Parts: sequence; C-alpha cells; structure tokens
Amino acid sequence: MVNTQALESRRELNAIYEVSKTLATSLDVAKTFREAINYLLHAFDWRRAFVVLSEHDGCLRGLCAAGLTQEEQKRLLFQSGEGIVGRVYANGIQAIVPDVHTEPLFLNRSGGADQSPGVAVAMLVTPIRADRHTVGVLAVDCLNPDETRIFANDLHLLKMVATLMGQALLLHRSVSAAHNSMQDEARRMHKVLKPGKQIDQVVGISAPMQDVFAQVHQVAPARTTVLLRGESGTGKEVIARAVHNLSPRKREAFISVNCAALTESLLESELFGHEKGSFTGAQGQRKGRFELAHGGTLFLDEIGDISAAFQAKLLRVLQEREFERVGGSSVVKVDVRLILATNRNLERMVQAGEFRADLYYRINVVSIQLPPLRERRDDIPIMAQHFLDRFNLENARSAQFSPAAMRVLASCYWPGNVRELENCVERTATMAHDSVITDLAFPCKGNRCLTQVLHHIEREDAVSPVRLADIAIVEVPMAPPAAALPVDGSAMAEPTEAAARPHPVEVTPDSSDGKPEGERERLIWAMERCGWVQAKAARLLKISPRQMGYALQKNGIEVRKF
Repeated sequence: MVNTQALESRRELNAIYEVSKTLATSLDVAKTFREAINYLLHAFDWRRAFVVLSEHDGCLRGLCAAGLTQEEQKRLLFQSGEGIVGRVYANGIQAIVPDVHTEPLFLNRSGGADQSPGVAVAMLVTPIRADRHTVGVLAVDCLNPDETRIFANDLHLLKMVATLMGQALLLHRSVSAAHNSMQDEARRMHKVLKPGKQIDQVVGISAPMQDVFAQVHQVAPARTTVLLRGESGTGKEVIARAVHNLSPRKREAFISVNCAALTESLLESELFGHEKGSFTGAQGQRKGRFELAHGGTLFLDEIGDISAAFQAKLLRVLQEREFERVGGSSVVKVDVRLILATNRNLERMVQAGEFRADLYYRINVVSIQLPPLRERRDDIPIMAQHFLDRFNLENARSAQFSPAAMRVLASCYWPGNVRELENCVERTATMAHDSVITDLAFPCKGNRCLTQVLHHIEREDAVSPVRLADIAIVEVPMAPPAAALPVDGSAMAEPTEAAARPHPVEVTPDSSDGKPEGERERLIWAMERCGWVQAKAARLLKISPRQMGYALQKNGIEVRKF
C-alpha cells in the first residue's frame, strides 16, 4: 500500500514537472496548453480534455482541446453560469460529476456522452485563476465503469495544473500588454516625428535635429550653396549626402573631397584636374573633381583649412562656375551644386585675415548648424542602440545594453560627438564578455578611456606655459542693506555679517595677451586646460573649489564628463 502511494505521488510530481516545463517553452498559450493536456491524457488514462477562456463579452470560448475533433471544439461555447462549465467559472469552485448521463446540468456540447452510451463517464472541472480572478476553466472526462473510482487525487492534480496555466496566462497577457504599449509608443513617436521630415541613415528625435531635418528638406530642392557648420564628428558628410539624395540631382554623382588632407598643389590638381605634362608624373590628361561632379553635387569638407592662395582660385570657380585645368588654357564650364563644411569659426578667421571675406560671403549662402551630441542627449540612447544593432548584424552577436550602461552613455560629454559614440559602442561590444553590456564594461569605469587620456595629455601640455598673473580674481563686497545707510550722510554704521560677506567670485581677465574676455569665457578656458577638473581649475584661477562651483553654476557651464 505504501509503495502504491509512493508511486502515485511520484507520478503526480512528474506530471507537474512536465506540465510546467511545457508551459515555459513558449508564450503561445494555445500551443503549450494543448501539449500539456495531451501529456495528462496519456499519463493518467483520461479520455478527453479542453480549456475554455473568458472573452471580453463574458462568454467562455474554447482555447484548445485534446481528444476532440475540430467540429466538437468549435461547439465549446458557454455563458457564465451555464451548465457545469459555466457554473464552475461563475462560482470559482471545483466540481466532480460521477456520471454525465445522469447529470441534468451537463449540456453535452462536445458530444462526450454520445461516445460511450452504456458506460458511466466522469467529468472533472476546475477553474483557472490569474491575479485573483477566474479567467477560464479546465475540464477532463474519463470512463468510470463501476462508478466507484475516487477522483480526489485527480482533482488535486488538476488544481495544480490549472494554477500553472493561470500563471502562464498572466505572463502572456503582461508581455502582450507591454508589446502593445511599445507599439502604441512607436506609432505615437512616428506621428510626432512626422516621417516626411526624417532623413535616411540619420538618427535623431531631439528638437535640434528636427530643426536640422527641416532645413535640409527646405534647401535640398534648390541649387543654393550650403555651408554645414559644427564640431568634428557631428555628421556633416552624412547631412551633405542627405541634401544630395533629396535634391533633383540625386541620380547624378556625389563627389566628396577633404580639403585638409591635401597640400595646396595636390588639392588644385584634385579639384581642377591637369593636362598631360603639366608637372612631373602627369602622363595624361586627368579630370578633376569639379568635372566628375558635373550635373551632381561636390562636397568640400574642412573648407576652413585651405590656404589663402587657393581661396582666391576657388572664389573664381564659385562665381563663374568655370576653371582651367592645371597646365591648361582652355576654360571648362561645369554645373555643380556645392556643399561645404567646416568646424572652424570662419567669422573669427575673417577678422584675423586668415579667410577671405569675399569667399566667406560666397559660401555662406545657406548655413546649417549641426548641434554637438551633448546638446541632443535625447538622441544618445537610440543612436547607441543603432550602432549596437549594426555591430550585432555584422558580427553575428546578440549584445544588448543594461539600463546602467545606457545611463553611462547618456551622461558622457562626448567631445568627439557621434564618431566617438560609435567607436565607444563598437569597442565596448567587442571587448564585452557577456551578451549584456553593463556599466562596468566601459573603459571609463576603469580609468582606461582614450578620451580621458587624450585630454590629460592636452592638459599637461597646456597648463605649463600659463601665466597666473594674467588672471585677476576680484572679490567685490556686497552693498550694505538700505536700512544700514544713514539718512544724514554721516559715516555708515558697521556693516552686518551679511553685508560684509564677499560677493560671489568674478573673473576679470587681462585680454592684452589674447586670452578670452569675460567671466564665462575665462572659466571655460581654465576648465579646458585642467581637463574639466574643478579643483585644479580653481587652483589655476586662485579661488576656492566652492567659489569655482558657484561660478560654474551661475554662468550655466556644464561640467564635462569623460
């Protein structure tokens, strides 16, 4: 007897294990529920089983069944309180029917009573509950020839199975709700971002980038010369290609030249071409980039780095749209749309005589300012995910960021902008040991960030020649309160503690040596030379760290993080 009970308990335990394992294999509850009840039928000699779930209208409809035909499964439709199944759902209490033939509440929707007319058929029904609510019913039937079988153990097993099914349903609905929420958010963002103002290969949902997209769409159809301005790494060439692809010239060539990468003589030959024998090694005629871009777009990057002599040559081409090849005398006319880019302050260069004013006016027709990454932090998470997705696709990986890792990316200053972010994501994903990239995987967490090293070297080179006498720190005492001023013009009373407290630090520069003027500029100047370490910048300015922190906050200076 003891052995029989032990074997029965082990069989029930194995059944619970197999059912739970089956339910965990997929979020498709119809599939996993059907496999689970199929296993139960074979393990316990039950004949048929089915699961019905409540719909939004309160009706109970069949989800899956085992031992029933498709036609019989379609008839599994009950109202709450209707028949045995409906009453179990309404009351939330298990039920045992020893013989369905003698039970008046049995509706025989599945036709189970018709298959064994001379044999008693028992029916076991248990509610399926999830989050303290009844959401469905699990029912099985089996033969009960002598009507003496005790179903207490079977009903207890069904209760445990129904509990597992309820948890699986709850998980399925939670995931479905989260998925639907994400879909709704994606649709909402799709409407907010106005897809007509998006640009291929450019990621940006922030307001500054939306302004850039709008300007690109506005200027692209025209032939107007465009000047792209922004720090290095902000994506000027990508925007230039977007202007070309949105223009009527998109089927023609897009030619790109980096003016800073070539000497003046090579740049002239590269842009204008040369005739045979014009210089040593010129063994034949060669077309320049202007001719190759005829009918299309020519992108000149780093235009602020060209020499003064070449500026004069380029000005004539921009004005007349014609030139002569190096070593030639025939005039070549071209139809080219020019897009130029620079990360330098052209206005300051014009004032210093380093850039021709007439060339400046010629190229500065439509100017588009690309914001640095630190001014469009809303784009950092989606850009980082974009770069990681591309890395996974190219390397057959499945890496993903943890929330802590994404916070590290969002808080960095990114002096290298998008280019640095892309490199950081690729480097970290390559060296990560797990598929989930945590905050500790970034080099900056171990003082191994290349940007930190770069700025540390610049700081050591820049701080040494600084003359501290060039910086005058003036503490101006605050005026005493009006109540402390004597009416008769006599000597003032002794100032109060609040009146004697010094005014927050003001940085007064000596601009005779060309250093930045103004308190804000001098603070930024000091912070940059000290690698954005406040304590060192305070020592450089001969003020306390507390005064330094107050001055930075007062001037709205964001402290960079590397």
